[in-house]
Amino acid sequence: MEPLKPEQATFLLQLYLLSLQREQPLTARVLAAVPPDRGDYRPAPESRAALDLAWHIAMVEIRFLNAVAAGEFNYAGSERPAGVKTGAEVARWYAESCERSLARLTPLGSEQLLKVLDFRGLFQFPAVVYLQFALNHTIHHRGQLSVYLRPMGAKVPSIYGESYDDAQAGKAAQP
Repeated sequence: MEPLKPEQATFLLQLYLLSLQREQPLTARVLAAVPPDRGDYRPAPESRAALDLAWHIAMVEIRFLNAVAAGEFNYAGSERPAGVKTGAEVARWYAESCERSLARLTPLGSEQLLKVLDFRGLFQFPAVVYLQFALNHTIHHRGQLSVYLRPMGAKVPSIYGESYDDAQAGKAAQP
């Protein structure tokens, strides 16, 4: 494969920004759906607890976005802040952090987007490629978390189409 050209990197940034902006509210809805008293739920002993998975989704996406903006990965600060104790609080932190992180990406030029970043010695890709990584990672784990919701007694929010729970709520609201 040939290296990315500057105009391709700029195009990918615009494409990924649109996707990130479209996916962020969907992710926030799933994070917020974790019931406040069920954050310790796990479907199997080796699974992450629901609140830990919600935090992982939010924190890793922000880490990837910030790495692209900064030109390097920073692995410090992975712990959930003390004041973030519910899915709704993770969703709020995530939405606020996304807004700041996406604003940092908008002005990036092709030189910054093409800079090769090392991710834990596993991957060395141009920075812009990690935006797709962020999307894939979030969507993958958001799917996992959405499967936790109903067994926890929560409603599954609509993601790419109306969910059963949202459809039922709509029917119940009809006169």
